[in-house]
Amino acid sequence: MCPATIFGPRYHGAVWAIELAACSWLGTSEALAHCFVGGRFFPATLNIDDPCVADELSLPTVSVSKNGDDPSAREIDISGELSKRITENFGISIGETWTHLRPPGGPNASGFQNLETTFKYQFLRDAAHELGMSAGIVVEWGGTGAQQVGADRFSTITPALYFGKGFGDLPDSMGWVRAFALTGQVGYSIPTSSSTTSFDPDSGMIAVTPNPQFLVYGASLQYSMPYLKSSVVDLQLPDFINHLIPIVEAQFTTPVANNAGMPWVTTGTVNPGVIWVGKYFQVGVEAIVPINRASGTGVGVIAQLHLYLDDIFPTTIGKPLFGTAPPPQKPFGN
Repeated sequence: MCPATIFGPRYHGAVWAIELAACSWLGTSEALAHCFVGGRFFPATLNIDDPCVADELSLPTVSVSKNGDDPSAREIDISGELSKRITENFGISIGETWTHLRPPGGPNASGFQNLETTFKYQFLRDAAHELGMSAGIVVEWGGTGAQQVGADRFSTITPALYFGKGFGDLPDSMGWVRAFALTGQVGYSIPTSSSTTSFDPDSGMIAVTPNPQFLVYGASLQYSMPYLKSSVVDLQLPDFINHLIPIVEAQFTTPVANNAGMPWVTTGTVNPGVIWVGKYFQVGVEAIVPINRASGTGVGVIAQLHLYLDDIFPTTIGKPLFGTAPPPQKPFGN
């Protein structure tokens, strides 16, 4: 539904202009809660973002791994993220992470990372082709976290593009392959300060370290057992199996500018795992496999509880702040 229809002639401003343009392009396609595009449900993934806006809460997300320091420190991260729709297609997310570092031989360090906010607008929802796309801006607010756990004093702004594509539009003859889906994101991370100046009191020397710009990108390949049952074939599997989405995620960071004197090394992880999807929440667990020494050592683990606020509180905090929205579509009817 277009903003002029929702709010009437008194609704003006940048959001109105963006939504009106999107409505003109997309016609009458509906925006639904969660991340549905046609019959395809894209779950909230643990390492990259999905291509939709919704009213959701990830709390907690817990990861344990060994980072890329030399020597590697054991790192425990506990984080939470609240996502809220402002309109049907525009939403804001606020996230915070508490980190505990335990390097070999100590001393240990604990503290919060910088506060992070994401502003996202979903501009494409092609139901026939199970294709969704969003554009966003991620802001990490410098100086809001603890330096002892690596939080920067400068802010970082990352324009990003998100997409999701289900394979359900393949011919029926492709059978079980149609339950596959692909999601991904790509962004360009820009620090608000080009360099960081530090002073060594022992030597009296001043060091100037460049703050690089990074390409940040990732993807997930997922296989939806709920989609297989509802849209391809019912194999009469146990109900627990029919709620599973096996998934492999990958996320990478590559320096691309202002990196003089520092290694031009891509870092990242590959994360195989599974997500169990219910009516009001989902639970996911994945391994953390670093791609090289600079990304970490050993295999870690990440787990997440994700709540669907639009299903739990459909008439209050689970609906857009402005305008109306269709009832939330559920991954399961039972």
